[in-house]
Amino acid sequence: MRRKLALMGALTVAIAVVTLQAGTVRATPASGFAGSTYAKGAFGPIEAFNHAFLSGSGPLSRHDRKVWLSWQKTKGTSDLYVQNNTWQPGGSTGWHSHPGHSLIIVTAGEVTAYEGDDPGCTPHVYKAGTGFVDPGGDHVHNIRNETSEVATTVAVQLIPTGADRRIDAPDPGNCGF
Repeated sequence: MRRKLALMGALTVAIAVVTLQAGTVRATPASGFAGSTYAKGAFGPIEAFNHAFLSGSGPLSRHDRKVWLSWQKTKGTSDLYVQNNTWQPGGSTGWHSHPGHSLIIVTAGEVTAYEGDDPGCTPHVYKAGTGFVDPGGDHVHNIRNETSEVATTVAVQLIPTGADRRIDAPDPGNCGF
């Protein structure tokens, strides 16, 4: 019996040590970056579907479209955020993810996005007037301002109700910054 208790005690200590060590993984904090919520709205289940296919042969009008498809479906309730984000020169969001996808429009300057699962650390540069999508989920990324000018974006994010909008992540180690 004593041997069994000693073994259980050792196992408990080992689990505690592993848990404490796992808890020491550090997130990469934002620096020179500020985000603020412009608007937040609550939604019930969403089921939207759109499509447009090639029609006509003249210049594109509002009725002549190339293939385009959009589909948004949720079960349960969601929170929709409209975020204003500002990067100072050299600023960074730090490595993070979001539970849902984001549609991001660069409104001033230029930002460079890096993907946590890209072993080559390929920079994706977006300038004012362009947009990009963050797919959310386990997609870890870092968005930086690598210019000498202030950069701003507006992001629209749809996430499950009550979820944390941003999930800090440790540096994946694929980029040298």
